[in-house]
Amino acid sequence: MRQTINGADFRRLVISAAASVEIHKQQLNDLNVFPVPDGDTGTNMSMTINAAAADLRKAEDPSLEKAAATAASAMLRGARGNSGVILSLLFRGLSKRLKGEQVCDGVLWAEALQAGVDAAYKAVMKPAEGTILTVSRLAAAAAQKAAQENNHIEFVHAAAIEEAKVALANTVNQNPVLKKAGVVDAGGKGWLFVLEAMLNSLQGEDVVVPEGMDTGDTKQQADFSDFDTDNITFTYCTEFIIDRENDKDPEQLRAFLDSLGDSLVLVDDEEIIKVHVHTNDPGKALHEAIEYGSFVTVKIENMRLQHTEKVLSEQEIAPKIAEPEKTFGVVSVCAGDGLAAVFTDLGVDGIISGGQTMNPSTQDILEAVNQVPAETVFVLPNNKNIIMAAEQVDALTPKHVVVIPSKTVPQGITAMLSFNPEGTEQENTEALTEALSTVDTMQITYAARNSDFDGYDIHEGDYLAIYGSALFGTNKDVKVLLKALAEKVQEEGKDYITIYYGEDIEEKQAQKAEAIFREACPDADVNLLRGGQPVYYYLISAE
Repeated sequence: MRQTINGADFRRLVISAAASVEIHKQQLNDLNVFPVPDGDTGTNMSMTINAAAADLRKAEDPSLEKAAATAASAMLRGARGNSGVILSLLFRGLSKRLKGEQVCDGVLWAEALQAGVDAAYKAVMKPAEGTILTVSRLAAAAAQKAAQENNHIEFVHAAAIEEAKVALANTVNQNPVLKKAGVVDAGGKGWLFVLEAMLNSLQGEDVVVPEGMDTGDTKQQADFSDFDTDNITFTYCTEFIIDRENDKDPEQLRAFLDSLGDSLVLVDDEEIIKVHVHTNDPGKALHEAIEYGSFVTVKIENMRLQHTEKVLSEQEIAPKIAEPEKTFGVVSVCAGDGLAAVFTDLGVDGIISGGQTMNPSTQDILEAVNQVPAETVFVLPNNKNIIMAAEQVDALTPKHVVVIPSKTVPQGITAMLSFNPEGTEQENTEALTEALSTVDTMQITYAARNSDFDGYDIHEGDYLAIYGSALFGTNKDVKVLLKALAEKVQEEGKDYITIYYGEDIEEKQAQKAEAIFREACPDADVNLLRGGQPVYYYLISAE
């Protein structure tokens, strides 16, 4: 029985876990009880943890601290969807507890699992029972209890798995929706796959993706820079990480370095300050920086000697940051060229392609934010499963990021109508957030599988109508659903209706949908626009 693990072991554990989640991702997707084609828990968790596996494969004989930090950082940037973000936070807390450690025994592993749980719960505003949070919490508690009995990491981890199985089985009783559908929580099931694959690795049987299966590995981080020697103003690319040892305000360091050079990126959290700056006097930069703590790493390069693109390791990456030219900017998530054009016309600076079935990662959102030439950037996720990923961006960029919790594209569009570039941050935050409740969103898509949901006998391929976040109806004739929605809007007394038709709908078909709403809502202002969105035939807003 394994007593401890080191960095190389941890590396294998994570790669094995990533393989298991990849193998089982469709099984996790299918646990989604809502039969719309966005059951992407498995896909999101797989892409998140495979970001870590990809980086760890490049790491040669890493220390335990380095392996854990590499995994946590890659997952944070690659996190997609709520399940992916929570998974990344579990590993982020685990990494913090393993900092400075060379080997990990059962007691330390139990503490690390608990630290992961603490990090995840801290980030979730309203933790719900019957989710991955519940499964991870109870598993960590069992690990701590087992560690008092036997300090072998394999024994402790096996105890965590046994409790995770019990906790997962009970999620069906803790969540009314899961209970009705008779399934367990997908995120909790994913965490169990992670734990089980780690145990397999501890026992010398690494999980491997079968040959020919796409692992989903993608590049999850931006290139640092392309340096053109003909345009270099400051010679030395100076980078360092400081272990914070006092309460001095990093903004003072930012101001000093900004006066010393350009291309400044300063990111700080509770433990470190990470700096990248181009300067002609790196000595001055380091002399000032040491007042804030001890150097962990220092790297100085003469950029005039660089003639090829330089790719930096994860801990040394600094994104390209657009210099502020204005106070406020906005980025928005949407899919479809028509919807993107609407947001652009309303003043959005950057569009992040994504939405249902293709949640952008934290890194995707970060890159879009960094490209906006503004001091403060508002983010409109326009999907409930993207909000958490967006909320991680503020800690990764020197720009100030404000996430407006829009759950649908129509909410995002309505919020933009309230945006005032001349207002204050508080005024805009309040105005955009308040606008979300003024619009009702309707969507028509198709059933991804057979289901008995909320009293509806649903068959794969049926049209589904959604009003707000609830299933409104199902039918084989889309016109029946459109008419029912129109009548509902009329009952609600809405005055302004906008219909965005998707990429699979011809204009003539869309005009028939418009006519249905005009007939049912004679006093309302009805508009028809091409959205070009995939998956959803119609997105309809009513105000």
